[in-house]
Amino acid sequence: MARVRTTGNALVTVAIALTAVAAVAAGWGGWSRYDASHDDSAAYAQARDDALAAGEQAVQNMNTLDHRKLEQGLDSWESSTTGDLHKQLIDGRDEFVKQIEAAKTVSTAKVLSGAVTELDDRAGRAGVMVAVRVTVTAPKGEPAVKESRMLGQLTRTSQGWKLSALGQAPVGNTAG
Repeated sequence: MARVRTTGNALVTVAIALTAVAAVAAGWGGWSRYDASHDDSAAYAQARDDALAAGEQAVQNMNTLDHRKLEQGLDSWESSTTGDLHKQLIDGRDEFVKQIEAAKTVSTAKVLSGAVTELDDRAGRAGVMVAVRVTVTAPKGEPAVKESRMLGQLTRTSQGWKLSALGQAPVGNTAG
């Protein structure tokens, strides 16, 4: 009786099976990537992340100002805003410069956390809540530290998301 060589046939069979599995995995991976890149929820999540990043940076900018670099700080405020808020900053700039130069304060802000509270991607509007720690240092005395929550409204512009409104978030139980 002749001996049958099965080792070569087994290796070929295993190689074919592995090639088939790899081809199926590559096809599935490609389809999954294509499907995800054309998924509206991925685009919405990206818009939310962009709005949050811009909102946090803008709130930090609006709470940071050094009297020694006043023009640079106010320029940062203006580049972070749009709409009525931007107009208010421009209209009140001269008076604000006088106040800050007289006070000689330095304020620095650090974002503690933030969240998008609303997002209308089609209309280009978003809302954010940002917790921020602001340290104000006067020429004499110890720095004053305050933590607060800010509510901001963002508008998408050709330069990206910008603050169109900013205010303090209510604290405590406001229902009465």
